[in-house]
Amino acid sequence: MSATISLLPPPPTDPAVPAARLSLKAPGTPRGLLDGAWWPRSRDLLRELPDLTDVLDPHWGRITRIAVNPAHWPVIPRKVPVHGHVVKVGWFTPELDPHKVLLLSYSVGRWDLLVIPPETRPAAAARLMAAASDPTGAPLTASALMAVEEARHGDSSAGRVQNPEEAWEYEGGASSTHAAAVALAGRPKAGV
Repeated sequence: MSATISLLPPPPTDPAVPAARLSLKAPGTPRGLLDGAWWPRSRDLLRELPDLTDVLDPHWGRITRIAVNPAHWPVIPRKVPVHGHVVKVGWFTPELDPHKVLLLSYSVGRWDLLVIPPETRPAAAARLMAAASDPTGAPLTASALMAVEEARHGDSSAGRVQNPEEAWEYEGGASSTHAAAVALAGRPKAGV
């Protein structure tokens, strides 16, 4: 797979656009596979990262680098100017879950966020954000959470891993379908 690298300056930002849609685990909560979820409004990192860093920098320290899987980002810039500094962007195809963004800060370390596709319906996004930031939830990867959402609610707009072989690799040898089935088996359905 190849990725497009953009060397263009970022588009002008619109102050009327609200801040990043983000859900984070509470401070002091045990770390897990995910530290929360981010629901960007588009697949444009140049437009989305400044809002994300505006929210995260005060809590996690200055975000200096991010890594994404190019499966869901059509253009990956090498650097993104954000408010007050520059964030370096890297991309890793098979090593990084396609539904996750990895953020690095010099002062705090590494943070992993589920990336909810921009086209996801609000109800599905709310469930995914709650699941990714729930400290008592099942320890699922980003792709496994997406698969659980698909299995429970049939919301294909939430995205999913493309095939079982890819799921096997992203899950470290345990397919997301299997992880989703295990997660579903242990939890009662809402309203039951």
